[in-house]
Order: sequence, then C-alpha cells, then structure tokens
Amino acid sequence: MNTRPRLSGVRLLLLGAPLLLAGCSTMSGLSWSSLSPLNWFSGSSSMQVTDNGVGGITASTPLVENDIKEGLKGDYRLRSGMATNDGQLVSFYQVMKGEQIMLVISGQPKGTVERIDVLDKGIPSQWGVTIGTPFSDLYKKAFGVCHKGTGDDIAQIECAAPDSQHVSYLFNGDWHGPESLMPSDDSLQRWKVSKIIWRAKSE
Repeated sequence: MNTRPRLSGVRLLLLGAPLLLAGCSTMSGLSWSSLSPLNWFSGSSSMQVTDNGVGGITASTPLVENDIKEGLKGDYRLRSGMATNDGQLVSFYQVMKGEQIMLVISGQPKGTVERIDVLDKGIPSQWGVTIGTPFSDLYKKAFGVCHKGTGDDIAQIECAAPDSQHVSYLFNGDWHGPESLMPSDDSLQRWKVSKIIWRAKSE
C-alpha cells in the first residue's frame, strides 16, 4: 500500500501563492472583473447599428454624458459641443478613442438622442455593413434610394439602408462631374461607405 503523501496539489498552491501576492502589489490598478470572459468583448466590437439605435443608445436615451457612457459600454471619452443645423441649435457629443472621433451623437439641448453618426469601422450595421463597404455590394442604382449629402457631407451621397427606416449609409468616392448632379451609377459602384447614420425619426 502506497503511504507516500500526495503533495502535488500543495506544491501548486505554494507556487501560486507568490504570484497572487505579487499580483496584489504590482497590479493594484487592475479591475479583476475585467478578467471575466463576459468583459473581453466589450467596446466597439460588441456594438452594432440597428433600427433601434447604436449599442445601448436609442431614441429614449437622454442627451446626457452619463447616460451616453452607459449606453456605449466601451473605453471612450466624450467631448461635448453645440452647433446650428438649419437654423436650430443642436447639442452633440463626439465619442473619442485616443484622438480619433468614433461617433457623433446629437439632438436638441436637454432632449434625447436624435442622430448618431458612426465613423468607427469596428461598429457594423446589423446587416453586416461597415465603413469601407462598396456601394456595389448594396445597390445597383441610386435612383429612389440615394440623394446628395447635406452640410459638411455635400460632396458625398447618402442612401437609405435596405429594409430600414432609421439607418442610412454615406458614400464617398471620385466624381469629376458637376457638384450639382448625382454621380452616375457606374461611378458610384466604386464608392465606399464613409459613415453610417442612425436617426430617431424615420426617413
């Protein structure tokens, strides 16, 4: 009969103890909850643009920093501002990662979110469209679904997302014709999505 003590489990515990102690002293800033597999996929990779909004942000989300941060659930910082749109005052938040603007969330001051402009290629639409998707993957012709952009997007083309009343895609590309005219369908085939736009009100 083998009476030799089984020390393998003890050795593992003893070996692990210094590591745990070292971790307490060298990783005091680490949130242990962040090591949970449920948190590995937080951030832009877990968000998408749907008919209801972007991530946890919907038409009922107050245009308030804390509410927006809660809806984003990602490692972003917010930069607020005010602007005018068609003579109306608009409040907005630029959602930043580093020095890059990933989203712009806007609406009436002290109101709820009315529009979200998505510039982050890591946030797709629920139909799999991302920044950089070619026009030819989605449309054959612009007629009936596309129009020229407005404001800062005047040189681009905005097209309604198929099967959606709240989402549209902004396309950018080369066009050597008059600015007042829509590019030809042949030219548009090579254009690519530069922005995904969600609006609370149906288009």
